[in-house]
Amino acid sequence: QVHLVESGGGSVHTGGSLRLSCTGPGLTSNSCGVDWYRQAAGKQREWVSHIMADGTTSYADSVKGRFTISKYEVKDTVYLQMNSLKPEDTAMYSCKTSRAHQFLGCGYGPDYWGKGTPVTISS
Repeated sequence: QVHLVESGGGSVHTGGSLRLSCTGPGLTSNSCGVDWYRQAAGKQREWVSHIMADGTTSYADSVKGRFTISKYEVKDTVYLQMNSLKPEDTAMYSCKTSRAHQFLGCGYGPDYWGKGTPVTISS
């Protein structure tokens, strides 16, 4: 079991910034990397960003150019820097990591989720 804890959510106006954190033991060295997801009220969960163990990053088109994912190995923390925030970014943001299956690798082992941190953007 991997216990993940998110923090950094809050309420800001359009155009503002927030930095989310996700912390957990061994998080930044996990071979399967770490994802950020978000879920707005009444909507399906949406993938936001991923960072691999080697630091390679990827983003959803809706946040590309505004959000930056990074990690700080010393603190086993993954960050999501969110700039130029819009009302449509309002959601509960959660981080996820996975354990690689012994033979099949990433994507076939268990997922571990944090409880999330709320983000509210007002116009």
